[in-house]
Amino acid sequence: MATKPTTTTTAPTASINETHDPKRRSWVVSANEPGCDFPIQNLPFGTFSRGPRHEPRIGVAIGDKILDLRAAKLIDTDDMNVLMAATPEKRAALRSLISKRLTKGSARQTEWETAMVNPSAVTMQVPCRIGDYTDFYTSVHHATTVGRQFRPDNPLLPNYKWVPIGYHGRASSIIPSGQPFKRPRGQTKAPDADVPTLGPSKRLDYELELGWFIGQGNAQGQPVSIDEAEQHLFGVTLFNDWSARDIQGWEYQPLGPFLSKNFASTVSPWMVTMEALAPFRAAFERDAADPQPLPYLESQNNRDRGAFSISLEVLLQTAKMREDGQAPVRLSSTNTSRACYWTPGQLVTHHTVNGCNLLPGDLLGSGTLSGPGADEAGSLMELTGGGKTPITLANGEQRAFLEDGDTLILRGWCEAAGAVRIGLGEASGTVQA
Repeated sequence: MATKPTTTTTAPTASINETHDPKRRSWVVSANEPGCDFPIQNLPFGTFSRGPRHEPRIGVAIGDKILDLRAAKLIDTDDMNVLMAATPEKRAALRSLISKRLTKGSARQTEWETAMVNPSAVTMQVPCRIGDYTDFYTSVHHATTVGRQFRPDNPLLPNYKWVPIGYHGRASSIIPSGQPFKRPRGQTKAPDADVPTLGPSKRLDYELELGWFIGQGNAQGQPVSIDEAEQHLFGVTLFNDWSARDIQGWEYQPLGPFLSKNFASTVSPWMVTMEALAPFRAAFERDAADPQPLPYLESQNNRDRGAFSISLEVLLQTAKMREDGQAPVRLSSTNTSRACYWTPGQLVTHHTVNGCNLLPGDLLGSGTLSGPGADEAGSLMELTGGGKTPITLANGEQRAFLEDGDTLILRGWCEAAGAVRIGLGEASGTVQA
């Protein structure tokens, strides 16, 4: 007998309220500057430590400062996962309180100034304890382009437009932004070779992704309906699932990625909450010629406002560029409204439809987010046609895939009429030999 979702009642999604007021200003002056990633309308959560012997603390980014929530006497825990497990109503109340006390003219300014931390004085951590990590495949443009390289005659497998494709990744190798990682080793097999060899990857790539964090979990055996799905999401972050394409090409059949993916994934230190994203919602529109989602993945609320408009860009700085004092160059840019074939709510619902229990802090990767344009590709594999057409950088260097010393940077932000721009910060990582 088919398992039914827990409910079909429409649950409210985070709505626009006084915390989004574009006229609201903070007594943290830097938060009011145009283009600031962390204005008072954002208030993303992260985890930091003051040194190797200090326990992690929970902070909220505001302008060029971090508010230590325990020092501000707002919480009595340093465990981000505990905070994430709170009900959406309690999280919204905490956001409202933080916003009010950071607003210009607040009577708490003098008290809270002592709870402010300079980012340069702390080390940012992975934002929460990630117990499990699932990577999805939500960009049909990426799936088609990459599929064409592996299967020229059959690039998009028949199940793609019916089911949110995903695989389980390795949570232990997720690292915070700024931490370098070593080039992976693994088996590869050249087309003209009789046997594979073991060695360092020669086709190291990045993947432009978003990471959606689970807030409240669900009990094992209790699926989450599409109209309840967002009640289980805490927020979003930038995510780079580094990929060894040559190792991937040899190992991915029949069970999918393994060593080509589990050596490192970089996550931004800041989680932008679902509440902060409320002004940047978008309609979920599927091409009329495509199959429409099955009923368990379909609702009017998801159609009306289940998607989000998040601008994304990829930048590269080579070792030579750093030596010459040259800034990173942009490789590509896109927007989730053009890149995503499935909504975050649909990912949660599909992940749990079989009874799988999600836990606070679990991470759902979006998969590589590539738009329809040639300059919207979310990986070098797409930008260079599988390495056959290297790109030439502004300083004359060429790249087919990443080389040792390369630093790759992901950035993201949201903009909409009548709303203050908010940012996701950045996620960066450097390849080591």
